Amino acid sequence: MPEELAQFGKQAPARVRVDMPFDFSPNPELVWKLSCVSRTGPRPAANLKDLNLEQSMQPFDGIRVLDLTHVLAGPFATYQLAVLGADVIKVENPSDPDMAREWGPEPALNGKRMGTAFLTQGGNKRAIALDLATDKGREVLLKLVEDADVLVENYRPGALEKLGLGHEVLARVNPRLIHVSMSAFGQEGPRGEMTAYDYVIQASSGLMAMTGTKEVNPIKFGPAAVDYATGTTGAFAISAALFQRIRTGKGQRVDLAMMDVAMVLMSLDLTALTRAGVEPEPSGNLTVQATCNAYPTKDGLVMLGASNMKQYRRLWQALDRPDMIRDSYAARQEVFDEEVALLTDLMLTRTAREWEDFLQSRHVPAARVRRMPEAFSDPQFETRNVFAEIDDAETGTLTVPLNAFKLAHGGGRLDRAPPRVGQESEEILREMGYDESEIPAILNACR
Repeated sequence: MPEELAQFGKQAPARVRVDMPFDFSPNPELVWKLSCVSRTGPRPAANLKDLNLEQSMQPFDGIRVLDLTHVLAGPFATYQLAVLGADVIKVENPSDPDMAREWGPEPALNGKRMGTAFLTQGGNKRAIALDLATDKGREVLLKLVEDADVLVENYRPGALEKLGLGHEVLARVNPRLIHVSMSAFGQEGPRGEMTAYDYVIQASSGLMAMTGTKEVNPIKFGPAAVDYATGTTGAFAISAALFQRIRTGKGQRVDLAMMDVAMVLMSLDLTALTRAGVEPEPSGNLTVQATCNAYPTKDGLVMLGASNMKQYRRLWQALDRPDMIRDSYAARQEVFDEEVALLTDLMLTRTAREWEDFLQSRHVPAARVRRMPEAFSDPQFETRNVFAEIDDAETGTLTVPLNAFKLAHGGGRLDRAPPRVGQESEEILREMGYDESEIPAILNACR
């Protein structure tokens, strides 16, 4: 064994690329072959074949995820893993599948249980139909758990326990399982058994109360921000638990609450409240800095973002008003109203696009307020890897987001269209070792 490999367990590697089986146990020989980039520097790939393998390998290749979630937050968390290589198996009750399947602007797709709310985060997943209220359904699920790395569910707290599928049972079947429970308020506490959706959490957390204008409030966010923030947090929590398992060899229980995520989204305002007693109030398009507000122009709104002192100075110099420049943030606050009045008048002298072009060319953050169709068609996205197309014979072509980041190699991609309810049931049962004669009985028991 090479000397560097002998040192592998003595120092924490900066990055390890391992082709891991489902039990996620590192194979030292493969670690060496596929390159261990340690503090001593990278080892060159042995040959072109190894290099190509490294370039195409995705972060979650070899990781199996059981997805028992529905609606938006849970499915989005597992989708983030799926587009990065995880084998995600969506487990649904055939008579009561994911309700998001029937959501979207096209009634025809909704009727097929392939609504756009499901298609958005259904790609790269396989589907098996199991009725967990039946003995056979529970038997199959527990057998799936044996070889799974992660199980994600957003059942109401206590519901899986009543089915005989609580965490203690799952952990006995597979002690290395990462079990993620996503709920509205958490698994315990006075609100533990309560249920909620994104907009209910917005109301309960205080998000709605601080959103809107002084005249019109509270107002719900436009997009399902709490759902998608919870999904993103879930993907991060799973990644953290998998990384921890490499070091400890132990599984993990992740208790993720939408309410907690909403509070973290308000971190800035929450700290101001707990430290200074300042309660956040709805302020519309105004911020605490006059040079970071939205202002009317000849044809629409432009949002200024001259936040730091350099940008602030460049703004007033570009507007030929160097007399407005102050030397500190505190001094800027003293002339807030004066700055607002002046900028309100100045911004009316040009169109929003003219101001955006003018200010951006001078390194002052600014943007006209655009609607989604215009934003989506921005040529900037041609340089990113944030969108992918689904092309399916039944549902047609659909463009959906992938990940909100790029990787130099092995990044997000969409290889499989979203599945119908139970589309791969037979395929998965065969992989599990069920005999051809057993499969029909299992499918009938779970109808």
